[in-house]
Amino acid sequence: MNVELILFLVFALLAVGGAVSLIAQRHPIHSALSLIVVMVALAALYLLLGAEFVAAVQVIVYAGAIMVLFVFVIMLLNAGAEERTSLSRMARYAGVPLAVLFTLGLAWRVAQATAGDVARPVDPNTTRNLSMMLFREFVLPFELTSVLILIAILGAVVLAKREV
Repeated sequence: MNVELILFLVFALLAVGGAVSLIAQRHPIHSALSLIVVMVALAALYLLLGAEFVAAVQVIVYAGAIMVLFVFVIMLLNAGAEERTSLSRMARYAGVPLAVLFTLGLAWRVAQATAGDVARPVDPNTTRNLSMMLFREFVLPFELTSVLILIAILGAVVLAKREV
């Protein structure tokens, strides 16, 4: 086994473990922290694929900004530990078999797709090409997204402001 395969397995197991922990946790803050673990593990997997820009965006935007907003909303709502209901038991009986079937189907599709896989050379200028395309061809949607995020931040500040 080479080093890349070992790193892939470590980060993949970390991502899956974080996702299982995300679902299993009863407290929302612990779930948010588990989601951060998943996001960082995915960024490491993107680095292994040679997608440095996507990995950086994954850490900065998702693990950083979005998770800060999640934690902010959780603390704003003062959410406590979740309560178990009878619906959880019903979901367990229907959800577990469906999850197993979905996982087996997904594994079958991945095995089928990678049966004839040929290694392709990685373009070292992918980040540069992506940035050129982003700032030349897609500059308007990029700027509109930044304005939308700014409006969302202002809305969160207004909602969080307490009356004196």
